[in-house]
Amino acid sequence: MPEPALTPAPPSPEEEHTVGVSQGRLILRRFLGNKVAVVSGILFLLIAVFSVSAVGLGPIPGWWKHNYTSLNPQLDGGAPTLSLIPQWLGGSGISFGEHPFGQDRIGIDYFAMTMRGIQNSIVVMFVISIVGTVIGTVVGAIAGYYRGIVDAILMRITDVVIVIPIIVIGAVVGRATGGLGVWPLAFFLALISWTTIARLVRAEFLSLREREFVEAARVAGASDARIIFKHILPNAIGVVIVAATLLAAAAILLETALSFLRLGVQPPDVSLGLIISDNQSAFQTRPWLFWWPATFIVLLALLVNFVGDGLRDAFDPRQKRFSLRRTKEPAAKDSDAPATSSVATAPSSSTPPSP
Repeated sequence: MPEPALTPAPPSPEEEHTVGVSQGRLILRRFLGNKVAVVSGILFLLIAVFSVSAVGLGPIPGWWKHNYTSLNPQLDGGAPTLSLIPQWLGGSGISFGEHPFGQDRIGIDYFAMTMRGIQNSIVVMFVISIVGTVIGTVVGAIAGYYRGIVDAILMRITDVVIVIPIIVIGAVVGRATGGLGVWPLAFFLALISWTTIARLVRAEFLSLREREFVEAARVAGASDARIIFKHILPNAIGVVIVAATLLAAAAILLETALSFLRLGVQPPDVSLGLIISDNQSAFQTRPWLFWWPATFIVLLALLVNFVGDGLRDAFDPRQKRFSLRRTKEPAAKDSDAPATSSVATAPSSSTPPSP
């Protein structure tokens, strides 16, 4: 008797939804499916837009009436006037008041200072993540593609930068460039923040350069630059984007630490770390001077990390979260399968053979 033809297994529900969908749409769908990452991204954008619109950006004024450098008479000892309890709950109603975050010891509005500090932290984050990612990607791509002496030289330079603690190098750079403004400070900090991305990209290039499509491009006569940036780099873009988001979160903490040590942003400009440093002596008597900048430092770093986790899961679907319920369901089905098959085959075993 000829053996029956094997029929292909039906596609899983996940495969049915991904048939005919481009890679970009798949990544976007996976990212939008991560509710924590999506909410974190929306909150981060809202905080950024709110801070820029409140105190303005450059020559563009904001809607808030106070400036982060103007002196004002202290009201109620500089206590916050923000009220979030409605009147029907026994509060004074939802209102900002004259100084919602309070005032510092010389009467400057703390809300304006905090919004300006958030702006500077976001500027440092974007500049460091973009410039550091570009430098690290180029260094890692060249080292991983050419290998040999080129790889050895570039990686030894990377090792030298990695060995020295980033806070020590940042302190030297911040001391020299902090007084020039937040943009030069962020740019020079980016020049020492590319090492982790360089190592990740190098490892990815070492793997991808041995693939068949790279050999086909070489045979077709493509130049090294075209192979690196047109063929290999698009396949490693997931690693680059995820590393960039993690670098962004680290940049916020680095700038905050340097400003707290007075080695980053210098007065009359303000930073979240500098605000905490200026008012650390008043923590016992006026703790709100510590609450607001510390809250936004932690919040910004957490939001960026959550977005980075969502991007990592979107670009690498193999890293799925462990679910105990999903693990038990296949095990239960496998345990029921032998019993079902024995019951189904029992009548056929008692049937006498046909003559």
